[in-house]
Parts: sequence; structure tokens; C-alpha cells
Amino acid sequence: MFRKILIANRGEIALRIQRACRELGIPTVAVHSTADASAMHVRLADESVCIGPPPARDSYLNIPAILSAAAITGADAIHPGYGFLSENAAFAEMVEAHGLTFIGPSSAHIRMMGDKIAAKTAMDSLGVPLVPGSAGALADLEEAARVAAKIGYPVLIKAAAGGGGRGMKVAETPDKLEEAWSVARTEARAAFGNDAVYIEKYLDRPRHIELQILADSYGNVVHFGERDCSLQRRHQKLLEEAGSPALNPAQRDEIGATVTAALSKLGYRNAGTLEFLYQDGQFAFIEMNTRLQVEHPITEMVCSIDLVREQIRIAAGQPLGYTQQDVTFSGHAIECRINAEDPETFAPSPGKVTAFHAPGGLGVRVDSALYAGYTVPSFYDSMIAKLIVHAPTRAEAIARMRRALAEFAIVGVKTTLPLHQRIINDPTFQAGDYTIHWLERFVAGE
Repeated sequence: MFRKILIANRGEIALRIQRACRELGIPTVAVHSTADASAMHVRLADESVCIGPPPARDSYLNIPAILSAAAITGADAIHPGYGFLSENAAFAEMVEAHGLTFIGPSSAHIRMMGDKIAAKTAMDSLGVPLVPGSAGALADLEEAARVAAKIGYPVLIKAAAGGGGRGMKVAETPDKLEEAWSVARTEARAAFGNDAVYIEKYLDRPRHIELQILADSYGNVVHFGERDCSLQRRHQKLLEEAGSPALNPAQRDEIGATVTAALSKLGYRNAGTLEFLYQDGQFAFIEMNTRLQVEHPITEMVCSIDLVREQIRIAAGQPLGYTQQDVTFSGHAIECRINAEDPETFAPSPGKVTAFHAPGGLGVRVDSALYAGYTVPSFYDSMIAKLIVHAPTRAEAIARMRRALAEFAIVGVKTTLPLHQRIINDPTFQAGDYTIHWLERFVAGE
């Protein structure tokens, strides 16, 4: 096992990793910007190192500073969390080159799955179903028009190196294709330094279903069921469920068997999440995240497994120690992402938290780095807490989430707590009858 782990992240995910390390008896090193000097992940770490000024590019994305922090503290492994450098293949390579262990997949698999076209090509060759579309990057607008005519409108133009909804535009009809093509390429170039785009059939009422897997270095791959992440605004997830109201155990087993077989052939290692669009009983692969997901707690709740602990064990060369038949699913879990944002305009709301009270009780979990007196900085992602509930049934989980939301108090900054209360009380959500387009219309009052 590792002597010491440096956590190359901040906030609640840094705390989450610290907790897993502490239970394994492994000391931790926190890195932080000057803006995070008083952050909870810094206060609770065994050691901490300041790696730069507030802008992420000068601190949490500063690879030389992070590697130097690992060297001076004697860390022998680095956990990247999610976001920042977690899916940076060059960072994973540099970690290994410096004699450290990167707690995650190989740099080759990070690079492959970071290129959406390469990822789709690999999954297609391994028998994973895809959304109909181009075989690779489009050469020009004329090729885009030919593919669109073949698969039928509406179509979606997507950045090959994309993520987070950037470089993604819909063309409902042929006369809208040129504009979508141009805007998607411009956004992709600005966001990723790569204007390559591809095209897919636009599905009008899909759900966003993802499957959590773990794979060790000995060819063993298991899945931990699905999460329904369909409640999104501008391609950003707000609320997730495990399992999905749209799937039954047979459908879960079928896609799970397909995915685990594919990743075993690929030789994948550590945690990963495969994301699908699901419509009319059909799954279509869209991308793979080669890291821990924000919403991993709901999987932990229904499977009673510590995914971060397993990541660390796998990176240390240990086998999974269980098979797919040993994985059981119990009850239903829901996660609400709480952001420091205006719940109506979604404008960021940084500032000082003057009071903080987290809900509790049976089946309630809060992952947050907040405390009364903490100042939410303006430099990073606005998510400040995750509220997770677990109960025997979905109806009971909804009731528990309603109660927990009513107890949650964050004073001093605006938050999306009121929006989540509206969602949880809406009849459409309660019926589980929603798609990835529903929340946008709900927020707009349609």
C-alpha cells in the first residue's frame, strides 16, 4: 500500500479522498491555492502545500508545482479527484515518469477516451452500441450534409475533444446545418484548441444513463449499476438517481454485461463511467469518463462499496476480490448538487457563508467542504455541496430528500436549494417520467 497520497484537487472531493485514505491508514497531502488557504481540505490534511495564486491555471492546473509538492512531502501516489487534471493524459504520464503512482487509468486510455471520436471507434469495435453518425471527424460542411441526409434530421454537431456541452450544436433542418457547423467549430477551437467536429443523430427524448465500473490489473471488471443523470441544464447535471426509473434489472444486466466484456478486452484499469443515451429501449454510447464522477456517492449508497477506497487498492496493485455475482443492489439513492448560484438566474454567488447547517438522520449524507465563516471563492466551480439520500424505495427516497432539503441551511450566499425543492415536488419528477430536455423547460416555466 502507499506511504502517502497527494490529493491534486480541492473542496468536497479532496475531503472525500482524505476520508478514504484515513480509513486505510494512509497520510495525505493537500495542495491549495492562496484563495484556499483556510479551506476545509487544507485544515484536515496531514500536510499541506501552497502551489500558487487563485487562478486554477496557476495552481490546481500547475503540473510542475503539484509534482514538486509530491517530491518535497515524500508522497508516492497522486489522486486527481475529478475535474482539473483528472483526465489529462500528459499529467498521468508525468506522474509515472517521476516514479509516482497515478490513481486512475493508464494515460493511453485517458487519451483514447478524451478523444470522443477515438472513444466511439474503440467502443464500436468492442460491440458497444453507438448513436448513428459519422465514423470520424468531418472533413468539411459537404461531408456533414451527406451524413446528415443519411441519418436524418435533426442532427447534433459535436466537438471531438469536447465536454460540458461546449462545441455542441443542434441542426433541426438542412438550412440550419451550416450555422450549427460553424458555431460548433468556433466554440470547439476556443474551448479545446481543436476545431474537429463530428455528427450524430439528435435524439428527441432520451435519458442520460451512465454505468459505473471498476477494473483491476488482472483482467477483472465489474459494474455497479446505472445512474440516471437526465436532469441537466445546459448539459450540466443537477440531480442524479441510482437506479434509473426507466430501467429494470434485466436491462441493467444486459448493458452491464456488454460494458464489462468490452472493457476487459480493452485492458482498462481503475474506475470509469460509460455514458449512454437511452431511448425506446435502446442504449447508445456517447462517451467514457476515465475518473471518479461527482455523482459516485449514489452508487456507493445502493451498492455499499467505497469507490475511492477501491481506486486506491487497484492502483496499489491489489485485485478486486469479488465478482459481478457478489455485487448487490439495495434500495434507491438520489443526489442533489447544491451550487452557489442564484436559483432563478443561475448567476454565480460567491461570498462568505455566515451560517451552515447540514441535514442528518437515517439515510442522509452530505458531502461538502463548507463551514460557517468560510468564503466561497469566485475562481472555481460553483458546486458547494452534494446532498445524498438513500431509502428502500424511490418513493421513500423522494420523501427523505424533501425532508433533508427543508433542513439544509446555507446562509450568506445564494444557492440552488430552492430549485431542488421545486424539482423534488414536481409530479413529473415524482413519476420518473422525464428526459434530458425536461429540466430546461421546467426551469423556463414551460
